[in-house]
Amino acid sequence: MSVRSTFAIVNGMVRHLLLIALLLVAAFCVGKDKSKERYQQVGPIHLDNSGRKWAEKTLRKMSPEEKVGQLFGIKVLAQFLNDADPRWIQLRDSVRKYHIGSLVMTVPVDGPVLLRSQPYVAAELLNRLQRSSKLPLMVAADFERGVSMRLNGVTVFPHAMAFGATGKTENAEIFGRISALEARAVGVQWNFFPDADVNSNPANPIINTRSFGGDPNRVGDFVVAYIRGAHEGGLLTTAKHFPGHGDTASDSHLGLAQVTGDRARLDAIELLPFKRAIEAGVDAVMVAHVTVPALDSEPKQVATTSKAIVDGVLKEEMGFKGVVVTDALDMAGLTRLYAKNVGRAAVESFKAGNDVLIIPADLDASYRAMLQAVESGEIGRDRLDQSVRKILELKASVGLNKARLVDLGQLSNEIAKPENVAEGQRIADEAITLVRDNGKVIPLQSVGTPEAGLPYQSLTEAGNRLVVVIFSDDLRTDSGRMLERQVLARVPDARVIYVDARSVAGMKEAVVQAVGAAEHVIAAVYVVPTAGKAVRAAGGGLKNTVAMDDATGSLLAAVLDRAAERTVVLAMGNPYVIEDFPAIQNYVCAFSNVTVSETAAIKALFGEIPIGGHLPVTIPGVASRGDGLERHARSSATQNGSGGSDVRP
Repeated sequence: MSVRSTFAIVNGMVRHLLLIALLLVAAFCVGKDKSKERYQQVGPIHLDNSGRKWAEKTLRKMSPEEKVGQLFGIKVLAQFLNDADPRWIQLRDSVRKYHIGSLVMTVPVDGPVLLRSQPYVAAELLNRLQRSSKLPLMVAADFERGVSMRLNGVTVFPHAMAFGATGKTENAEIFGRISALEARAVGVQWNFFPDADVNSNPANPIINTRSFGGDPNRVGDFVVAYIRGAHEGGLLTTAKHFPGHGDTASDSHLGLAQVTGDRARLDAIELLPFKRAIEAGVDAVMVAHVTVPALDSEPKQVATTSKAIVDGVLKEEMGFKGVVVTDALDMAGLTRLYAKNVGRAAVESFKAGNDVLIIPADLDASYRAMLQAVESGEIGRDRLDQSVRKILELKASVGLNKARLVDLGQLSNEIAKPENVAEGQRIADEAITLVRDNGKVIPLQSVGTPEAGLPYQSLTEAGNRLVVVIFSDDLRTDSGRMLERQVLARVPDARVIYVDARSVAGMKEAVVQAVGAAEHVIAAVYVVPTAGKAVRAAGGGLKNTVAMDDATGSLLAAVLDRAAERTVVLAMGNPYVIEDFPAIQNYVCAFSNVTVSETAAIKALFGEIPIGGHLPVTIPGVASRGDGLERHARSSATQNGSGGSDVRP
């Protein structure tokens, strides 16, 4: 073999070895980088010296454009997005272009249907957004009923009013702690809750069951308990909707809502729970798009843009030092006032004393308007720095200065722990409140469970022993699905009929006929506060309501006319429904339309659990706050059909 050939072979071997070495180094580096990827360490809310130093150092390095961007919170829909999807590219580029400071995680909607996603999908998307941002993003969400408000497969909790019905503030603390665990696991650090509104107006279309109740002191107790539990779990909290949205008769999503009480009443009712929240260390206060003449007499001056209310009442009088956040800036209660220059809504809100501006109707116009106001001196640099510093410190208080990602591998350990799921069901059980009982319906008798059968082959023909009429706002929603399953598990031949405003006309005769032949009837009324639900008013305008619509209301009246003494009406949400139907003889309130409340209601009707809830609100002309008929659970022998009787105190 020649020297030339030997040299070529050796040279080839060297190159081969070098290639292997490079690949090994690359693999080592990738593995090393991945192993060094840092995840958020969740603990109690705490801002330490290192966090303050990080905030100050970061602030000094920021340009005016970056500072303005930190004020904005934009909507992000929890859904899977491919890296080449135009929606992902637009979202990622908006975060970078406008130097966004926070995200508001929600889900897509289809009419009345929330298209909830899964925890992994939400967490993965938020991680990608965190990686794409220069500074860590604060991620907020409206988790009023826990993470289940936006995601499937998590712990389910009922509406706030159900907690009030239990009378136990420790339930709110547990709620806060579990919500914190699951929110932080998916990458959400900030909850727009607790609701500090006192629902003193039965006709309120937008608060209703979102409030803990109608007593300001008790609302304050539950607000404080929730804050305590959430803080233990590392979740930032928000008292809303300042200075109180509980005594309004209209929905600020659709137009101007007004709080009409004088200052003495506001101090005693509306403002009291917010005062308690501030004393408890609430992290943020959300300002409502409502007019409050007693606090600002300027016509059409909403609280959001009122310096007298935000700077004057909230900060100076009540001493709040935390972050002030607007309600969504795209709500009609605000945008109608700035229709010709929508960007000014952000400027006026900031000048009034708000720090974080969420969901602007037009991000580009709002950002440019804010930047122009800073550059012109309309907004002082010191004032801008003050808000940005608070935002950065808020991020540091939850450790975002140290790590911004969540570990997807831990979701299966943190989400929907069986013991937490059981707590959600227990609280829903304890909330069930019996308002009227004629002694002829409750408890219902179970006749056994359905026999096992082959798929796609129904073995049971519906009869008239028990007829269940589910009054839904819209048949496309999940309302009544779990309730139906729970009923059929106890009475396999029960007849279950769904109706809504569009279907009821053609079904009324058949429903009334079935009810007339039934031994017992369950009328489950699903009416819950829904943001921006537009109903045509008598005068031609739009309104929102938590009352039954005329069509379904007429059917319920017909059911009661035919079989009132054999019918139990379940209020799966709005407890005030009975006001419009005085013929109701048996009335049970669950205060919520979620699955755990549906299960709880049926267990209560069949005597499987005690009924011990008490009204957290007054139902005018029907019952007072604190009322509730208590019932023991039936004995196991009775539940199995072996005799016995209901035990009544």
